Amino acid sequence: MNLFNIFDSITQVDPEFNERVSPRRDAIRNMMSFGKKVSMAAVPFVLSDLFKRAYGQTPTDVNGVLNYALTLEYLEAEYYTIGASTGGLVPSGPAAGAIATIRDHENAHVAFLKSVLGAAAVAKPNFDFTAGGAFADVFSNYDTFLALAQAFEDTGVRAYKGQAGILKGNRVVLTAALQIHSVEARHASHIRQMRRARGGAAANQKPWITGANDSGIGAAVDPVYAGEDLKVQAGVDITTLNGVSGRLSEAAATQSFDEPLTAPAVLDIAKLFIR
Repeated sequence: MNLFNIFDSITQVDPEFNERVSPRRDAIRNMMSFGKKVSMAAVPFVLSDLFKRAYGQTPTDVNGVLNYALTLEYLEAEYYTIGASTGGLVPSGPAAGAIATIRDHENAHVAFLKSVLGAAAVAKPNFDFTAGGAFADVFSNYDTFLALAQAFEDTGVRAYKGQAGILKGNRVVLTAALQIHSVEARHASHIRQMRRARGGAAANQKPWITGANDSGIGAAVDPVYAGEDLKVQAGVDITTLNGVSGRLSEAAATQSFDEPLTAPAVLDIAKLFIR
């Protein structure tokens, strides 16, 4: 049974399914192409000026969020594609294998999102991974390459959280976003462990975010971690909870919770990398 038949069968049982799944009919038609392994992922980084030219505002509907995700996937896919193909940048062995795998994930995400959006898909912009010279050695210094990869992955994970409110009424897309979100989180954790294995300045790098400055590559990407030192969750100061207070440091307590990034915050970060 193909996906069109599946949707037809569901609609017979629940006539309002299409309306609840997507508020826009063209979006629902595009959703029919969802495969069994959805990967919207890696990081809905949206390249500010490009996105505003295409939509005039931050995403407010399903297709908007999908294009928001696609632009980030374009960025990540190109970043890892260049990195993997640059001779002498990534050490051979497990490191090269990991970067190639992440590259393939991100390219699969791009292909998937483009097939879902069809003619509504935004075009790939031109990127400047040096951020105007701030990371001039990004493709000649492996440590810089990994540190910026971490910033991209961490942004993607937080950016998906920030779009959950728009997607909550569309279970098909929300499911896809959650599947991609967890893959991006695995990327982020693995990149962090790769940095830790390098030793040196990154020797104390943890697999999770600690505080509001966790990149080790300077203030340029500090906005990626803004708010990650938040102590209050749902009105509760987590540092005062029984079993936490006196046992965990404030930094360790805040590591237990990841914060979302709003679309405007992501757009501000993205401005660094669009040409």
